[in-house]
Amino acid sequence: MTDIRQLALQCRDAAQAVAALSTDARNAMLLAMADALEADAPAILAANAGDLQAAREKGVAAAMLDRLRLDDSRLSGIASALREVAALPDPVGQITRRETRPNGIEVERVRTPLGVVAMIYEARPNVTADAAALCLKAGNGVILRGGSEAIRSNLAITAALQRALEAAGVPAAALTLVEDLRRETMLELLQLTDIVDLAIPRGGEGLIRFVAEHARVPVIKHYKGVCHLFVDADADQDLALRLLVDGKVSRPSACNALETLLVHADIADAFLPRAADAMRAHGVELRGDAATQAIVPDVVPATEEDYDAEYLDLVIAVRVVDSLDAAIAHIRRHGSDHTEVIATRDEASAAKFVQALRSAVVMVNASSRFSDGGELGLGAEIGISTTRLHSYGPMGLEALTVERFVVRGAGQTRNLHG
Repeated sequence: MTDIRQLALQCRDAAQAVAALSTDARNAMLLAMADALEADAPAILAANAGDLQAAREKGVAAAMLDRLRLDDSRLSGIASALREVAALPDPVGQITRRETRPNGIEVERVRTPLGVVAMIYEARPNVTADAAALCLKAGNGVILRGGSEAIRSNLAITAALQRALEAAGVPAAALTLVEDLRRETMLELLQLTDIVDLAIPRGGEGLIRFVAEHARVPVIKHYKGVCHLFVDADADQDLALRLLVDGKVSRPSACNALETLLVHADIADAFLPRAADAMRAHGVELRGDAATQAIVPDVVPATEEDYDAEYLDLVIAVRVVDSLDAAIAHIRRHGSDHTEVIATRDEASAAKFVQALRSAVVMVNASSRFSDGGELGLGAEIGISTTRLHSYGPMGLEALTVERFVVRGAGQTRNLHG
């Protein structure tokens, strides 16, 4: 049996070695990790092929298979993401605010590593490398607990990355992969409040709810991505179609894919037939309300549950709304605080849409697929938070640090004088 507490303690000790490295040393370590991934590409892809075969034999859904799959291009992208993280500014030690108080003490707010981050995730072997890169760059240790469906891929990726760590003089335990995938082991990990500083689950809604409900350590989470595109009355319809196709089709299994299309009633007669043709050309099933059915008669009738669904597949729910306010009301009722998009040429409508919604990411005339740490300038992302804690939205390096106070004085005391 795995002694998960001992593994976590070893990771915490190793994290201190990571935090002690200079920025240049941590960056060099990340570059070496990227090189190691590319050097081990044949072994990693062979391991991934084994995972894919086992998943197919179990009847795993197409969306999960897509998340699991690696190829030369995706592996190259993972290595590139590590290099991008290495090139990012180092948040550790950054002074975010400095002021001198009336009594002469100087108060600084300084970014410092969180400590030990536990990643609980399914299917996505890229998370193994992305999480390692971000956590280590920010001076943390990371404990990875992936799913059984990706265990071969995760082991191969971890082996490459740990080799680079040890070459940099960092204990391999700074990047710890939990190989014991029993639920009891995960539960024990989530109880280690004296060792683990933050848990980040990535995967399906069931996994995230399980972690949130059973953890005693702090949890950053988003349950699902029910992302909307609202096409306003005066939208550029060609632009709106591009946003629709890219948002729904380019990678439907991603959490930033569109799941619902809202169309202003004033342009529904003109826009919906074009939208339906574009969706069907890409094999997308449409599920629409009565107003949508009146314009596009052969759409599947939508239920209220369809508007709450994260399909992660080539399916989209459609609704005709009478106004911008009605679109906002729909999103407030059915949204998941992930990403919302408006297509409009009216600046006032765009401003109202942005102000009225509290979602982590709000787009104006841009694809929902940009709701991604790499696309938003964070390098690789460790997750997306729809929890209003210290981080909200795509999480990059800064989200893996916290601010602490550093106070400099010249002998000042608060109550004693003389």
